[in-house]
Amino acid sequence: MPPSAELPAGTPYAVEITAAAKANGVDPALLAGLVKQESGFNPNAGSAAGAQGLSQLMPGTAHGLGVSNPFDPAQSIEGGARYLKQQLDRFGGDAARALAAYNAGPGAVQRYGGVPPYAETQNYVRRVQAYAAAFRSNAS
Repeated sequence: MPPSAELPAGTPYAVEITAAAKANGVDPALLAGLVKQESGFNPNAGSAAGAQGLSQLMPGTAHGLGVSNPFDPAQSIEGGARYLKQQLDRFGGDAARALAAYNAGPGAVQRYGGVPPYAETQNYVRRVQAYAAAFRSNAS
């Protein structure tokens, strides 16, 4: 999907999100929705599973993406954008499958041939897409 217009005024980390999205060829609204769902725009967020930062990257994934400090907002957003782009490429541009892979892992999406039947992942995909739609419709 081609990058969309600017994010709405007041969107946290809008400059970093837009730059990372454009650099990686992803929709800034989709990336902003992902960051909002993953961390609530809290750069110090962490999960029980060990995911860290704004884009909630797992340490191994972060390292593979060249993210040395997942708590640095610009690095975390860039890493998240890069990982999202990898999933979009892997799943033929299908945003729902790419988001499911971001949440549950690409293996689960391949195993099920689409969004896995996990309530958490299904809710995740719905929420990120709803946030992205809101960012698009509220953009000036």
